[in-house]
Amino acid sequence: MAAGLVVLVASVPALASTVVRVSGWGGTDIAIVEELIERFVRPAVKPYDIEVKYEPIAEEFSGYLFNSLSAGTAPDLFYVDIFWAEPLMRTGQLEPLDPYLAKSNVLRKDDILPKLLAGFTYNGKIYGIPKDFNTLAVFYNKDLFDEAGVAYPDANDTWDTFAEKLRKVSRPEDGIYGIALPPEYARFGAFAYSAGFKLFDDNGKSDLSQPGFVEAFKWYTGLVKSGVAIQPADIGQGWGGGAFATEKVATAIEGAWILGFLRDQAPNLRYGATLIPKNPRTGQRGNFIYTVSWSVNAASKVKAEAFKVLEALTSPEAQQWVLRRGLALPSRKSLLNDPYFKQDTPEAKANLVVFQGASDGNVHPFQFGRYGGDWMTPVNEALTAVMSGEMNVDQALAQAQRQLNELASR
Repeated sequence: MAAGLVVLVASVPALASTVVRVSGWGGTDIAIVEELIERFVRPAVKPYDIEVKYEPIAEEFSGYLFNSLSAGTAPDLFYVDIFWAEPLMRTGQLEPLDPYLAKSNVLRKDDILPKLLAGFTYNGKIYGIPKDFNTLAVFYNKDLFDEAGVAYPDANDTWDTFAEKLRKVSRPEDGIYGIALPPEYARFGAFAYSAGFKLFDDNGKSDLSQPGFVEAFKWYTGLVKSGVAIQPADIGQGWGGGAFATEKVATAIEGAWILGFLRDQAPNLRYGATLIPKNPRTGQRGNFIYTVSWSVNAASKVKAEAFKVLEALTSPEAQQWVLRRGLALPSRKSLLNDPYFKQDTPEAKANLVVFQGASDGNVHPFQFGRYGGDWMTPVNEALTAVMSGEMNVDQALAQAQRQLNELASR
């Protein structure tokens, strides 16, 4: 009888695991995600007999994802950049996560910073959980401010007091400027939002004649025209962080992505960071949210299992590990009180400022609806035209408005 039982057991096939395919981009991200999966995800989903198959993409990721979704070969769980999230949400290619969040004991809607979730919410439904994020902050060179005897920029600054500090620290005759300002909406837009600019009206149109937009445009370009600010390209740099590292500018408007660059390229630079200055009229700051979500493929055959993997990837333990390694800022509200932020290091202090920037003032996702990056082109051209002296403000804004009207009519 015992021998018969052995034969019977041996003949029963082992239950197959459910495979969840997970994908993101390549580069240095691969090692981080692989370790994240090994440390936190596989142990968490093992009781559910889920096997995680990680498929990083070395090529241009958004192109790969859009093509694979069309072909029906896309992974079950993948990155969605806030910059191109809207078309995927609008066309129903992402799974609404609200029913899963309502049942989860690991991940609830209220766990995540609301401003981050807003970037992945469409028609009231949530289509992605931000894995981490960035905002803009003012980075300042302590030595240049000390040499000039000027107080460091701080969270109480308005545009007026901030500009006055920049003016006092500037020494154009010595090649020292108050700030590096690129002619890009990706930085200028924070000040437009601070002044109350609304990107679209109820009909989906943009109006650059809004008082808040014009006010910010004049202030931003005026800093360059007065010689207090300089464009990064004018000192041979491609971005504000590069200009800041040369110590030819006292401040720059950047996100936490500058920290690793400064660690490598300017290790002796003494810097601090503070929040973006407030508009003196509205009393509000403005800012962008730059983030990437984990989202579930609406066509996946293993959506419930994919959500289990998503839970593990964004669990408190996983996000705390990422934070304490200095890799990224967590999207969970509770980690604002993590001991990491209390460390007496420039990087920890700067990361706290960037974290706080997500919840202070008129903060908007770095996305432009159905227009994508095309929306910024006319505004960037207008900024360039004025900052280089080719046009005055009225001419540049009128041309930008015509271009945006043409874009909206396509």
